[in-house]
Amino acid sequence: MKRTLLTGNGAAAWGARLAGVDYIPAFPITPQTEIIEAIANWADSGEISGRMVTLESEHSMITAAGAAAATGVRVFTATSSQGLLYGMEMLYTVAGWRAPFVLVNVSRGLSAPITLEPDHNDILAARDSGFLQIHCATCQEVLDSILLAYRLGEDERVRLPVIVNMDGFYLSFTREPVEIPNQDVVNRFLPPYDPENISFRASQPTSQAVAVLGGGPYSYFRYEMHLAAQKSIEVFDKITRQFSEEFGRSYDAVEAYRTEDAEFIFVMIGSFATKAKEAVDRLRDAGRAIGLIRPRLLRPFPEAQIRRLLNGKKGVAVIDQNLSMGKGGILYTEIASALYGQPDAPPILVSFIGGLGGRDISQEEFFEMANNIRRAVEEGSAPPPRLLYTEGEMKEVRKLQAMANVERQM
Repeated sequence: MKRTLLTGNGAAAWGARLAGVDYIPAFPITPQTEIIEAIANWADSGEISGRMVTLESEHSMITAAGAAAATGVRVFTATSSQGLLYGMEMLYTVAGWRAPFVLVNVSRGLSAPITLEPDHNDILAARDSGFLQIHCATCQEVLDSILLAYRLGEDERVRLPVIVNMDGFYLSFTREPVEIPNQDVVNRFLPPYDPENISFRASQPTSQAVAVLGGGPYSYFRYEMHLAAQKSIEVFDKITRQFSEEFGRSYDAVEAYRTEDAEFIFVMIGSFATKAKEAVDRLRDAGRAIGLIRPRLLRPFPEAQIRRLLNGKKGVAVIDQNLSMGKGGILYTEIASALYGQPDAPPILVSFIGGLGGRDISQEEFFEMANNIRRAVEEGSAPPPRLLYTEGEMKEVRKLQAMANVERQM
């Protein structure tokens, strides 16, 4: 094992390398490109034996990934933002093939307007595709989650593709100390993929799919995917225990930080949760009983763990880095659905929208959110969802609007 500085993109490339991937279909898009560059350099120098192929689009890239996985080889690919949307049709298709492989998504806000900065609308657009989703907060977690994802998706009880998600720029281009495990240890945890009866021989071609099904059989196969996704929570818990034994790092489906004696809880996903941890520590120093939970698994949704961690709390603030137009924060609605009707559910659930397009969430804003939860509990009612936005930012927007109005009048 060696410890070195790696970006999130570098950690993703190392995860694929250590997993011993056989096939890497690729198409570059900012801020994912470094992953593909690193793997291409290793392939050119003979440091990895897997075959890398550059495709003409994300649509064909995901098609190739699913087709290769359906022949029984271990496949890796990566994309981001508009690229994920371009391949969206094939996300649903290859998941329906029950072809396990790993796709890293480097989250970036969606157009329009165009931004290169991160939020979670791209990855959450894929939440119903059939891909499992693991969300990372650190570069170390990116590398480790790729190894976990192969064990999870290839398990005979699951057989589904997995997206490992990290925030663009905040993780993809940020260097952090990362432990790169020894290959022999990885091989013990992640043996070669056993596809069982999944195989392909050109001399003996066999169809592995049915083109068209009616409502009854179609419903059956879709529900089988749903049951497999639900089963993956149990599988994830098992393999993370094995991972901890081999590597000394633990990854529960839901990370809990200072929650046991907390009265109030922040809930969020992604790398900004590390900022929330710092805010929790500062609030604790000020005598506030607050904690944080961060779902690592978003699909399947770990309802039981979330309910257990939130039972008996006085108030919860869900911080979404996404916006479902006309509804609000997606994570907020999922947390609300998990808690609805539960006897010990927190009486107050408050929604905040922040971090869109890479906008920072400051420590002061975390403190103000904590004050909002406390006031809502004291008043006995939750305020409407709020966009985290400062007076200074609003002045800048009004200035831009005024300039645009002048230009239109000219």
